[in-house]
Amino acid sequence: MDGTELVIGTVVLAVGTFAFRLAGPVLRDRVKLSPKAERLMVLGAVVLLAALVAVSAFTEGHSFAGFARPAGVLVGGVLAWRRAPFVLVVVAAAATAALLRLAGVP
Repeated sequence: MDGTELVIGTVVLAVGTFAFRLAGPVLRDRVKLSPKAERLMVLGAVVLLAALVAVSAFTEGHSFAGFARPAGVLVGGVLAWRRAPFVLVVVAAAATAALLRLAGVP
């Protein structure tokens, strides 16, 4: 693959990304969704985010990440749910995982 193909591919992907991002505001007034469909869209976003968190928390590559990382995510999730400051959430989650790893928990 030479440099020209790379540039063309990058430009095509950039134009496609811009078109998708532009389609939202442009079509928002033209396309009306039912309240049920809008509710499902919101729930779908929450489910996708939860799936991303689960995969990131439990796997490393193609294998189980160990118990320290999910424990850190759990501590961070509980603190975020309790509306703790963001810095505290991040530090507590990292400290939990680090201390468990220091104690020998994988």
